[in-house]
Amino acid sequence: MIVYNLRCAKDHSFEAWFRDSATYDAQAKAGEVVCPVCGNTKVAKAPMAPNISSSKASSPDAAGAAEVMGKLRELRAAVESNSDHVGDKFPEEARKIHYGETEKRNIHGDATPEEAKSLKEEGVDFSVIPWVPRGDS
Repeated sequence: MIVYNLRCAKDHSFEAWFRDSATYDAQAKAGEVVCPVCGNTKVAKAPMAPNISSSKASSPDAAGAAEVMGKLRELRAAVESNSDHVGDKFPEEARKIHYGETEKRNIHGDATPEEAKSLKEEGVDFSVIPWVPRGDS
């Protein structure tokens, strides 16, 4: 795993974890790296200091990263157990709920960055969640 400090075109800074640098490059090129503040997909690496580990013990950063990943797995489990999975129909279902065309309920699913931008522009209330694998990988 590798962490990058990223900055969107609107100058929001955030961190993101990737399997390796090639994974970041592929996701960034495909517009799949999204600013958690504004939803912008124009994201670039920000300057960062190198993290040099010693052979003595696991660094606090590694322990913190493991804790964050555990919390994100807990979040995923909570979302999955308290909402309906609508898959790639998420934008359509979110709009139906927003405009009162169907009953209000919790849903989760998939949306492209373009679909998410469109939903945001329409005032549809939703959140982008960093969806981590269920188990260690």
